[in-house]
Amino acid sequence: MDAIIRKLQTLKKQALAEYSHFHVAAILVTREGQEISGFNIESSSYSLTICAERVALFKALSEGYREFKEIYIMSDDERPCPPCGACRQVLLDYAPDIQVVMVGASGEMQKVPLRDLLPYAFDKQRLIR
Repeated sequence: MDAIIRKLQTLKKQALAEYSHFHVAAILVTREGQEISGFNIESSSYSLTICAERVALFKALSEGYREFKEIYIMSDDERPCPPCGACRQVLLDYAPDIQVVMVGASGEMQKVPLRDLLPYAFDKQRLIR
């Protein structure tokens, strides 16, 4: 666990957060144990900004991974920081059964099943007719 925390701290420093100054890092762990990293990348057109969680997920998907067991998230907040609503939705679409491990800058940790963070979720089952 300490190794993941050190990796998150290093990744967080690489975040491109020149507008919000809120640095976030994520490490998505595949079923095979591969670690796919990401950090937030901001744009001056705020709606074009992409969160660390989605960077990690999209990298993993583009590299052919389809099964995931957990995602670790660390921000500048001393408390564990949950993923935003957009990240929760995208994670639900591609990794519905993962554990979300939120790590505060203080080292405090909270682990929650993704589905607990998005009750009454809209998912592909709603689109099947």
